[in-house]
Amino acid sequence: MDHVERNYKIIREKMIEQMEDSLRLGRKLIDTELDVGILNFVVRPVVKSFYDYWSKHDARSGTLEQIQVILETANNAVNNGATEDSINLLMEKTFPRYLKGDQVFRQSSKRHKNYNKLKEIAKKSYLSYLKQVILLIKVKDDVQDYADLCLHAFISKEETTKILTKHLEYTDESIRIVEEDLTILNITIGRKIIIKALRNGFELKKKEFFDGINKEFDAINEAYL
Repeated sequence: MDHVERNYKIIREKMIEQMEDSLRLGRKLIDTELDVGILNFVVRPVVKSFYDYWSKHDARSGTLEQIQVILETANNAVNNGATEDSINLLMEKTFPRYLKGDQVFRQSSKRHKNYNKLKEIAKKSYLSYLKQVILLIKVKDDVQDYADLCLHAFISKEETTKILTKHLEYTDESIRIVEEDLTILNITIGRKIIIKALRNGFELKKKEFFDGINKEFDAINEAYL
């Protein structure tokens, strides 16, 4: 197994693990929100049924497709020298396929005034994510797991934090667009509950990501003391 094949496998496993964790967290946060409101007992069965069906079918299949697109495109970019031009060309070619799996985008109305804004943010987010995965795939050093792979791909804590912050800004921007006008969602029942759970989940995951960066790089620094 060469380093590209090895890294491809490590990244894919991590992406799927993150997907499953996010779906479980989403269900937990939905339950939390439904337990708060006085009238939520009316919409509880509908929202739970919607989320359960969505997470088992649409979300999982769409996200798995996105994972496949990202990995295939990143791999092709590496094989083509991973120049800025080649990356942009591949991104433009594969973006429509990637977009089909974007969950916020899929649940949004194409007739809404902010639809194109979401589409542009999704494009920027895809390119940002793609560049991260390309760096990970290119690692030739001997690595054992995903954390080890990241430490070789991203040289410093500052660089890693900067890259992650930029990517998270796109996600935050997408959520804000929906928060500001919930009518963009095709969902008619429990929209406030769902988007609040999405926001809370994002904030929890963001903290988890930054805590992980600090933990890994602090461990390296301690090893050299």
